[in-house]
Amino acid sequence: MAAQRAQFHSTRLIQAETVKVPQMAESISEGTLKSWSKQVGDTVSADEEIATIETDKIDVSVNAPMAGKIVKFLANEEDTVTVGQDLFIIEPGEGGASSPVPQEQSSSESGKEASEASSVKDSEEPKDQQVEKGTPAPPPPSKSDTQPSSEAPKESKKDVEKASEKSKKDKDSSPAPVSVPGSRNETRIKMSRMRLRISERLKESQNAAASLTTFNEIDMSSLMEMRSKYKDSIQKEHDIKFGFMSAFTKACTLALKEVPAANASIEGDEIVYRDYVDLSVAVATPKGLVTPVLRNAEGMSLIQIEKEIAAVGKKARDGKLTLEDMAGGTFTISNGGVFGSLYGTPIINLPQAAVLGMHAIKDKPVVVNGQIVIRPIMVVALTYDHRLLDGREAVTFLVKVRDYIEDPRKMLLAP
Repeated sequence: MAAQRAQFHSTRLIQAETVKVPQMAESISEGTLKSWSKQVGDTVSADEEIATIETDKIDVSVNAPMAGKIVKFLANEEDTVTVGQDLFIIEPGEGGASSPVPQEQSSSESGKEASEASSVKDSEEPKDQQVEKGTPAPPPPSKSDTQPSSEAPKESKKDVEKASEKSKKDKDSSPAPVSVPGSRNETRIKMSRMRLRISERLKESQNAAASLTTFNEIDMSSLMEMRSKYKDSIQKEHDIKFGFMSAFTKACTLALKEVPAANASIEGDEIVYRDYVDLSVAVATPKGLVTPVLRNAEGMSLIQIEKEIAAVGKKARDGKLTLEDMAGGTFTISNGGVFGSLYGTPIINLPQAAVLGMHAIKDKPVVVNGQIVIRPIMVVALTYDHRLLDGREAVTFLVKVRDYIEDPRKMLLAP
C-alpha cells in the first residue's frame, strides 16, 4: 500500500548507489518490509515506489532517489528492517549505468570471465568452424522441441507489475480458508505491526483508565428531515455527501465547551484542559481501526466538517495517512452504526478522557405528548474515564449532544 513519503540517505558505491531504510518518525525505529513493488532488473523513474515498510502506526513508501535500474535487494519480504539499514542497490541512468567491477573482485574473477567469454565466442561461431575444431555440432532440434519454445508466453513488465500488485493485495487481506465438510484445518497468519500496536493500546486503555459507559437514545427525526431537505443541494454545490457525522461532530464540540473535562487528559499529577477540539474520527481499514484527527473542529461549519471527514477517510482507505494525520486528538467519535451495530461500549483512546459511540438507527415506538408514535431512534454511548469525569458530567455531556441532534437549530444559537 502507498503511504508516507520519506527522505532518503544513501551511500555511493562507485557508480551504483545503496538506498537505506529512511527515517520514518521520531518514535519509530523499525518496521516490517511488507512488499517489493519492483523486481531486480527493473528500470524505474525517480521517486517511483520500490518497497513498502509497515510500522505499528502507518505504512511507509520507499521510493527511488533517481532514475535507474534495480541491481539488488538487500532484504527479503517480511524481514524486520531498521532505520539506516541497507535496503537495495540502484544504478543511475535511464537504463541503469554499468557498475565497474570492484578492484578486489577483478583479479579473482578475470579467469572465470575469460573462460565464459571463450565459451560464448565458440558457441557463436559457424557450425563448420566448430567441427573443424573438433567440437561436434549439436543435432537440429525436432519440431516437437521447437514448438513449445516458440509458443511459450513472454511475460511483459506490465504483467510482472500486475502480478506484484496482486501479491501485495493478497498479503494485506486475510486468507479465506476453504470449508470442507469434516475438515479440521487451521490457518495461521502473522499479526501485522498495526494490529499488534492496536492490541497493545486497547489493553493499555483497559488497564489505565477507570472506564464507565453511559447510554442515551436520540430521536433522529429532525436531523433526518434536515438531511433529506438539503443533501441534494449540498452534493451539487460542494460535491460532498451530507451525512450524520458532521452534525454529531458539531454537537460534540459544543457539548465539550460546556463539559471541558471530557476534552481533557491526565499528564502525571496534572489535568490538562484545552480550549480547542482536535477530534479523532475512527475509520475502519483492512489493517485495523485508525483515528485520523480533525484539527480545531470547534471552528468548522457542517460543510467543512464533511469535507475534512471525507478527505481523511479516503486517505485512510488508500493507506496514505501520515503520522501527522493521526497525532494528538482530544476526543473521539466512533460510528459503529454504519456496520449495523445496535449497542456497544467503545474503548477510550488514551490519553483522551472520553469517546462517543454512534449506533444504527431503528424505528421504535415512543411516547410523544402522551401518544405512542414510531420514531427513528439511535442509541448513543459515552465511555469516559472516571478519574476525570464524574457520572453527572458524563450524563450532562450526552444529554447536551442528544438535545443538539434532536433540534439541530440549537447549534446555531449556541455561544
